[in-house]
Amino acid sequence: MESSVVYNLLRSPRTLFALGVMFCLALLMTALYFQFVMDLEPCPLCIFQRVFVLGVGLLLLVAAIHNPHSFGRRIYGVLVALMAGLGAAVAGRHVWLQNLPADQVPECGVDLDYMLQAFPITKTIRLVLRGSGDCAEVVWTFLGLSIPGWTLIIFSGLTLFGLLLTFGLPAGKR
Repeated sequence: MESSVVYNLLRSPRTLFALGVMFCLALLMTALYFQFVMDLEPCPLCIFQRVFVLGVGLLLLVAAIHNPHSFGRRIYGVLVALMAGLGAAVAGRHVWLQNLPADQVPECGVDLDYMLQAFPITKTIRLVLRGSGDCAEVVWTFLGLSIPGWTLIIFSGLTLFGLLLTFGLPAGKR
């Protein structure tokens, strides 16, 4: 009997949205732990990845509150997949920069705060996505993957989660 309760709970879109929100919160708390406890200063690409995690989390929070029917669930699923896909693209760029040969790594640039104050947002985004030596530095690894490597895997999973919400979730009760 308990397993059927858990099964029905996990079939509920609202439950899945809420679990996604908690997962995104855990990711952001981990990033803050890395920054403020482990003193790992985030580079501009790291900050952009945080923004995409926050974006996915906010979409899932709105979806959990809204608790939409089938069509609305699909819309939220597409939006989550798109946001997570963009995050995966940024994380992929970051991983690529970290794996460049030393002689091809871009020079270290100015910090994000300065760019936001000195340049229009479109130019700032272009500069950040171009990357810098700060972004190419690997400061932490776990099981052979850097933080951007793990973030790429997580964003890929969140993209699949969005696609599951869009195409694969059986119609359950509200």
